[in-house]
Amino acid sequence: MDGNNLTRTVMNYSLQVQNLKCGGCAKTISEKLATIEEISAIAVEVQTSTVSFNATNEAAFQKVENKLIEIGYPPEGTKNSMLTKAKSFVSCATGKLSS
Repeated sequence: MDGNNLTRTVMNYSLQVQNLKCGGCAKTISEKLATIEEISAIAVEVQTSTVSFNATNEAAFQKVENKLIEIGYPPEGTKNSMLTKAKSFVSCATGKLSS
C-alpha cells in the first residue's frame, strides 16, 4: 500500500469539565486547546460545561485532559482542589480581559 494513500481516523471526543462558568472561561479553554496540533473542531459549551473536539489519536486526548487540568478545568471525576479552582478563576479573568 502506498503511504500517500493512508487516511487518518479522526475521533470526536466530549468531556464534561469542572469550574466552567462563563464566556471568559470558554475563551481561555478554546485558546489553550488550540495550541495542541493533533486536535481540531474545538467547541466549548458553557451551559453544559462540555468541551468537544476532534483528535487523531488517544495521545491527543490525553494532552487535552492534561491541559484542562493545568489551566483549572479538570474533567468531571478528577480532583478539583482549591488550587485548581484558583487557576480557573485566573484563566476566566484572563479570557474576559483579552476580549
